[in-house]
Order: sequence, then C-alpha cells, then structure tokens
Amino acid sequence: MSESQSLPLPAVRALRELGRDLALARRRRGISTKDMAARLFIGRSTLWRLEKGDPTVSMGTLASVAFILQMHDRLAGLAAPSKDTLALKLDEDRLPRRIRRKQS
Repeated sequence: MSESQSLPLPAVRALRELGRDLALARRRRGISTKDMAARLFIGRSTLWRLEKGDPTVSMGTLASVAFILQMHDRLAGLAAPSKDTLALKLDEDRLPRRIRRKQS
C-alpha cells in the first residue's frame, strides 16, 4: 500500500492542489525547477514530487518552499487557534445556556 493510499481522499486532493499552487507560484516568480531545487538543496525529482502532491516529501522541504516563495506566514497560520472554526464552534456549544448566581 502506498503512502497516498493510506491517506483520506480529501487529504490526497488537498496535497495535489497545494502542489499545483506551489508550482504555479514558482512559475509566476520566474524560478525554474533547476534553480528552485538548487535553492532548496534537493533534487529536481523531489521538487517535482512536491509539486505533484506526494505526501512523502518532508515538511521541512514544504516549509523551505513556502519561505522561498514568501508564503511562510500562511504556513505558520495553518492551524492557528483563532482560525479553527470547528474548535470555536465546539467551545461555543459547550458554554452554559444560563449562568446562575450561587445562593448564599
């Protein structure tokens, strides 16, 4: 079983989309695959795998690509608590409906 087969399908799709978006961002900046790979200290084949959404490419490589493309701030905010809509909704659901004063 390959790594991508063990991932949920929405995660596989998200990685493929991320890879395509990173490739587009690289091309828009006029950076060749050869130059990008050299800046990352990786082979072009690893860069191609990243741009195809291969889940086995390291997070360190992804972080370096984000830095070179000046997108690292977005990566840092990926799991920011203030943007975690599910957790915020769960917190809201856990709030008591009423607050009662303690009897003295």
